Amino acid sequence: MTPRVLKLTCGLLLLALGGCQTSKSSSPTAPTVAGPIPGVTISAPVLLQPSQGFKFKESEQPIKLVVQNATTNGVRALSYTFEVAADTAFNTKVFSRSSVPPGDGKTTVTLDRLEIGRTYYWRAWAEDGANTGATSTAGFEIYPKASVGAPTAASPANNEQVATVTPTIIAGNAVTAGPVGFLSYEFQVATNQAFTALVAAGIVNEGSGHTAFNSSPLAGGTTFFWRVRAGDSESISAWSNVQTFRTTPTAPPPPPPPPGGGGGTGSCDALVDQPEQLVKCIHASMPSPPRNEVEAFEVTKRVAWALRNKGGGLLIKNGGENIVSWQGYSFSASRVCFPDGHIYKVISDAGPGGANGPTWSDNDFVDRALYVPAIDPSKR
Repeated sequence: MTPRVLKLTCGLLLLALGGCQTSKSSSPTAPTVAGPIPGVTISAPVLLQPSQGFKFKESEQPIKLVVQNATTNGVRALSYTFEVAADTAFNTKVFSRSSVPPGDGKTTVTLDRLEIGRTYYWRAWAEDGANTGATSTAGFEIYPKASVGAPTAASPANNEQVATVTPTIIAGNAVTAGPVGFLSYEFQVATNQAFTALVAAGIVNEGSGHTAFNSSPLAGGTTFFWRVRAGDSESISAWSNVQTFRTTPTAPPPPPPPPGGGGGTGSCDALVDQPEQLVKCIHASMPSPPRNEVEAFEVTKRVAWALRNKGGGLLIKNGGENIVSWQGYSFSASRVCFPDGHIYKVISDAGPGGANGPTWSDNDFVDRALYVPAIDPSKR
């Protein structure tokens, strides 16, 4: 029998006996290895993020899992397996990915979007195709969707009459859920329920249990509507219920005095159509230049009196600097006021050490309730 026939016969004999067997290699770098390679150890990867107990906002999805690469004393390359589950035993897996190639010092996978308002557990390990390393495990949470409930419009309410034209408005704090940041409250006060005629508004930081807003001066004897809402940088509530209140009626101002008489403005009266010159004239007619707010107010009183037939009056000022009390009011020492709330400064740099010089400068508008018609400067 020739050698070629002998080889074919042997081949057929092997097939008849059960087929040819492919033996596995014992070489550590071969594609197939006969079981774990003795002496090779693989460390557990270090879970970098999310760390144990970390809480995510919904807006921070999709979440990335990051591990610090494992180490091995073997020669085979490592790959990684990541798993996420809704239970610590990993019976309810929501994500799994294997054969993830290592990154440069760290390895990362990005999760699919997860259901919010739940706690999850994740783990990772490294393997080289023959050996499997230890596993690291940690838990994290995804907050429920953030929400801010509408605050409660607490006081003043039910059309009660308040004893001031600058009421303090109080709201019950909003109820929140989820990852809500530091809240601020927006207040609106209007003369109509549609809030198209706002007369006061402001934003204040949340207080303890309730939040208060100090209104700017309002008209006396008037009904007002108010509401409030709360929010942080990402969420905002609906408006609160609308409440109403009434301001106390203000005492009617004294009637303007008849033309002429008193006041000591003398020949300066002829300059009422030239207010800048009028102020200079009255300032120059004083016995001595004003040195403080009281002496400056003597000029202001006389300017207002000279302009009484044009509506000139004085400006109520209940706080701040350069205030003079006279005739039952606290007045601005350096400004005159008109019925529409238009004010003009007639003394520059008023007060002790100031120039207390004459001027006529437009100073914008104030609440009309702060206007008092000119009073005879000769009254004490």
